[in-house]
Formats: sequence, structure tokens, C-alpha cells
Amino acid sequence: MKKLALALSVLATMSSPAMAVEGNAEAGQAKSALCAACHGPDGNSMIDMYPKIAGQHANYLAKQLTDFQAAMKTGGKEGRMDPVMGGMTMTLTEQDIADLAAFYASQTQSTVDVADVPALGASLYKTGDAARGITACIACHGPDGNGTEAAGFPKVSGQHANYLKIQLTKFRDTNRNNDLNGMMQDVSKKLSDADIEALSKYISSIK
Repeated sequence: MKKLALALSVLATMSSPAMAVEGNAEAGQAKSALCAACHGPDGNSMIDMYPKIAGQHANYLAKQLTDFQAAMKTGGKEGRMDPVMGGMTMTLTEQDIADLAAFYASQTQSTVDVADVPALGASLYKTGDAARGITACIACHGPDGNGTEAAGFPKVSGQHANYLKIQLTKFRDTNRNNDLNGMMQDVSKKLSDADIEALSKYISSIK
């Protein structure tokens, strides 16, 4: 497991671009007014179909914003296609993206209480399923779900279960394909609906 995590980390680092400009959290807060409608004033969205971005790694946030832009500019051939976020990011400069990423990364994520967390979710997250070729989530996202900024692995703990379910389903159905080296697509294509439901609830419950 340690060897696998190290190998994936090195591979991701080689393909995960760092921000070219330094972000300013104070400037980012001033630019975040439009984001608040969906993500909340501090990045803790109250709507479970939208992600909490408070406390997320700055490099990961910057990559997603850049990918939303790229999808709009290329008609979905590159990046991450999302009609809402694509439109919101089209006017952002590289500095705007860095500032917004710095602001949200500096915020504290709110906690979530998840009822009835299936044991299947904990099992898949911690050990995967060798018989089905499912890699344990812990290999990239860590035991606490905080991921690794340098490797491009996002923080997933405490995220809305519904948002996690939506994204895992998108990866599985190849409706989202901006993951590093196709790692999430490869894992999620082996997950059933029940697996995704259980994983989403477990990951959301990690504190």
C-alpha cells in the first residue's frame, strides 16, 4: 500500500501544475462575492449539490477554475465542462484565479453529521476491493481524507455526500475527465451505485 501511494504521488506530481502566480487571500475575498451564492461567503456551501471549497488545497482549486475555463474555450474538448462554472470563470485572469484559490484555501471547512454510514464505505476507502481491482481511496487521499496538495490530490473529508456521489458518478460515466492521469475514472468505473452511495457517506463523515 505504501509503495502504491508513493508511486501515485510521484506520478501525479509530474502532471499537476502549480500556480504560476502567487495568490492573495485578501484580494480573493474581495473577488468572491459572486461565488457566495452557491458556495457560501466562506466557501462552506449550504446546498449539498455544490461543493464546500473552504480549506481545499489552493493548487487544486486553481486547477479546477482553469479547467472550467479550458472547457468553455475548447467546447469541452479540454478541461472540465460545467455550464455554470464555465460561465463564471470566463472573465477570470490568472491572478484572479490565484487570489480566489488562496482565499478559499485559507478558510475553515464546516463539519457535517452523517447518519447511517455504511460499513462498505469504510472498507472501500481504507482497503479497496482487490477482487474487483478497486484501489483503496486512502492511497491518494490519506487516512484523514486531506489528500496531498503537492501531488494534486484534493481534500475530500467533510464534503457533502451528495456532491461526492455526483462527482463519482460523473467520473464513472466519463462525464468528468479532468482527473490526473485518469485515476478517478479508472477507480470509479468499477464502482456500483451502492458502492458510490456508501463511499460518499463515509468520506463525508471523516473528520
